[in-house]
Amino acid sequence: MKIAIERAALLRAVAQAQSVVERRNTIPILANVLIEAEGGRVSLRATDLDIEVTCRAAADVARAGATTVSATLLHDIVRKLPEGAQVALASDPAGERLTIQAGRSQFALATLPREDFPVMASSEFACSFTAPAAALRRLFDKSKFAISTEETRYYLNGVFMHVAAGEGGARVLRCVATDGHRLARIDAPLPAGAEGMPGVIVPRKTVGELRKLLEDDEAAIAVSVSDTKVRFATPEITLVSKVIDGTFPDYARVIPTGNARRLEVDAAEFARAVDRVATVSSERARAVKLQLEDDRLILSVNAPDTAAAQEELAVAYGDERLEIGFNAKYLLEIASQVDRENAVFLFNSAGDPTLMREGADTTAVYVVMPMRV
Repeated sequence: MKIAIERAALLRAVAQAQSVVERRNTIPILANVLIEAEGGRVSLRATDLDIEVTCRAAADVARAGATTVSATLLHDIVRKLPEGAQVALASDPAGERLTIQAGRSQFALATLPREDFPVMASSEFACSFTAPAAALRRLFDKSKFAISTEETRYYLNGVFMHVAAGEGGARVLRCVATDGHRLARIDAPLPAGAEGMPGVIVPRKTVGELRKLLEDDEAAIAVSVSDTKVRFATPEITLVSKVIDGTFPDYARVIPTGNARRLEVDAAEFARAVDRVATVSSERARAVKLQLEDDRLILSVNAPDTAAAQEELAVAYGDERLEIGFNAKYLLEIASQVDRENAVFLFNSAGDPTLMREGADTTAVYVVMPMRV
């Protein structure tokens, strides 16, 4: 193999590919990236056996071929090369070394045979459709904060992507995540061809890697789904991931429908106030109390051993007096999802789940459980 490629194009491809590589693994080949050059293009593929990322870039291919080298080492080298440099990659005839040359810099990296590189088993995808990058980014960005980190509840360690009935009865593409303490449910218009999509739980790590494909608002993402795998692809990048083998709980049962006490507050102002008073809360509890009455909201924290804090906000609230407590971290995470100016909280009682919306928008709904304060 012998190719020449512009440094920026190579860096983009190797950065995306190497990010899925696990730093600690017992299988040497999994620390490597597979480089394949043919027909004016080079592709770099990396995998951890659960996720496989393939990145493609244009290159001047003098001799087609393939090899594997350390992903992190290749990334570090390319990252430190001068901007605008032309990078030459060449593997020796014996296939034991890959030479990297740019200007006066030259590196020789040990390789492993391409035949040893694992390839994810192909899957028959039951459903394929195309969705705008901006819509997918909103679905995953607004839901991922609620993914559970409890490994024992593995079926909550991802985002549940499925087709559902929206508020008006129309079918929507929906993403849901919950950890039992808070829940996010985000809807987007259903793309053509997605009607028969099986519901899948996209793992946390895959959600993080997928974010890198969704930066360009104008991009169209080809999505393919089966019962065991999901694939997201652009002309330059393909991400294939196993899905979590489990049943996502019936989340509709925990979304309150009868909460009548309505609070409307400036989302940014609310988040800043919560952050300020939570400064003195104990790290273990992080409890903040909300006192509501007559268009006033009093946020308070009382940590008897250390300090106390209180802040008052002018809000829109006309229902009976209410005192309710929440984990400050959960309030901040939910408030940070609001794109509109105002957040609307709907309460029932101090012991019942609270629902939050972005103004009148019902395509993004959040639920947070209260805590005793």
